[in-house]
Amino acid sequence: MNLSSPSFYIRAVPIYGDALLAPMDGYSDWPFRSLCREFGSAMIYTEFVKVEKILSKSKQPAKKLFFEEAERPISFQLYGDNVERIVEAALRVEEWGPNIIDINMGCPAKSVSDRGAGVGMMKSPLKIARLFTKLSQRLKIPITGKMRLGWDRNKNYKLIARIVEECGGAMIAVHGRTKEQGYSGLANWDAIAEVKSCVKIPVIGNGDVRRVEDIEKMKRYTGCDAVMIGRAALANPWIFLRLDREQVAPEQIQQTVHRHLAKSVQFYGEEDGQRLFRKYAVQYLLMKTLTREDRKQILKPMPSGEFLNLLDQIYAVAPETHIITP
Repeated sequence: MNLSSPSFYIRAVPIYGDALLAPMDGYSDWPFRSLCREFGSAMIYTEFVKVEKILSKSKQPAKKLFFEEAERPISFQLYGDNVERIVEAALRVEEWGPNIIDINMGCPAKSVSDRGAGVGMMKSPLKIARLFTKLSQRLKIPITGKMRLGWDRNKNYKLIARIVEECGGAMIAVHGRTKEQGYSGLANWDAIAEVKSCVKIPVIGNGDVRRVEDIEKMKRYTGCDAVMIGRAALANPWIFLRLDREQVAPEQIQQTVHRHLAKSVQFYGEEDGQRLFRKYAVQYLLMKTLTREDRKQILKPMPSGEFLNLLDQIYAVAPETHIITP
């Protein structure tokens, strides 16, 4: 697509492109999201960070919110259940230089939603109104939100979208599933289209974008400004290069594995970097296509150099197994 001009703006922030990596707890860390940005993700979200962690002396937020200049535009995603604490945390991390701050109103995990954060916030429209009003008044940068459709018995996504817009929000991302659905069943693209029809701010659609053709399909069907890709990007970050998995050469996969592991070791250190990378290796190598012995070897702790040698041996024996569509 033509990237000589912005695809849309989040207030004054130009966004070049129409596909971006979704924030995923435990997955969209700096090593992975920086690769996806290089491949063409139109912008970057951090993993969500609990506001209480930001307001404490914890070092975790600095790690989760790390970014490099080349990755801009960058959105810090926060979550919490208390308006004043969220505002205080947002003001604090604004000083760290993000382009955007996003409020998570979509996480369905019981540990988050049951305490009124994540999708739990959608049960309190007035709280969301107070929060976005205060944030838009006090922050210099745009404030956005990511939500679901609500709960099975209270799908109030249109109401929440209008509140976000009317209270100063600059963009809304919509995952087309309810809290109870989690990540199962089909995403409701009709609901995303309804949100797009009832607000004037940009809308990003999320849910069931698995292949390159789905990017345009969702945009045409819903009218959304861009699409957000989560789980499908784990096995195929090359989707941001407009490549389906079967179009990615084994050598390209191998090169990405090497670079990702190197970034992970650089960021977390040798032991943690190698350990945390294994969950990505499972995705990159499409573990179901490997022998049981290969799977056991890959999941076994070992120094990063030995790990790369093992992966190279697997590719040398059967590279064709790694271009199967997941």
